[in-house]
Amino acid sequence: MLSNKKLENSLVQCITDHKESIYRLAYSYVRNSEDALDIVQESIHKAFSSAASLKNPDAMKSWFYRIVVNTSLDFLRKQKRIQLMDEETLESYSQGMPDVYQNIDLEKALEELPVKYRSVVVLRYFEDLKIEEIAEVLDENINTVKTRLYQALRVLRVKLNDDSYVEV
Repeated sequence: MLSNKKLENSLVQCITDHKESIYRLAYSYVRNSEDALDIVQESIHKAFSSAASLKNPDAMKSWFYRIVVNTSLDFLRKQKRIQLMDEETLESYSQGMPDVYQNIDLEKALEELPVKYRSVVVLRYFEDLKIEEIAEVLDENINTVKTRLYQALRVLRVKLNDDSYVEV
């Protein structure tokens, strides 16, 4: 087990290394830059307050992602609203490669997905997490994550195919 000081240093390093991903994850839920920053700040506070409860320091990234997801969901429950995505604001905060949607239909289809499906898709394809890591972050069974990912992709495929027929 790590000492408190080493644990805090590891947590700071984890947050620093993944700050863009953490922000994008929060933003994918709330669709508002200020709210996403508030969620990140609150998540950092929660992480430092409960760092002693971390059983496996090697799983710090997925542990912290779970805090961000739960904080985001708590925020949505309290606010009972979802903001439209403001791509320019997101890009202004990102220092890494911005996520640019090549297809406006894909963006719209992602926004229309239920949160449980959108979460899996965002974590898998935008945050590049493995199925096992997603299951850990969302505190779900691996098979549940696989099923949700499969269903989300099927829904997206149907929506995108239907939309393309309408436009042609």
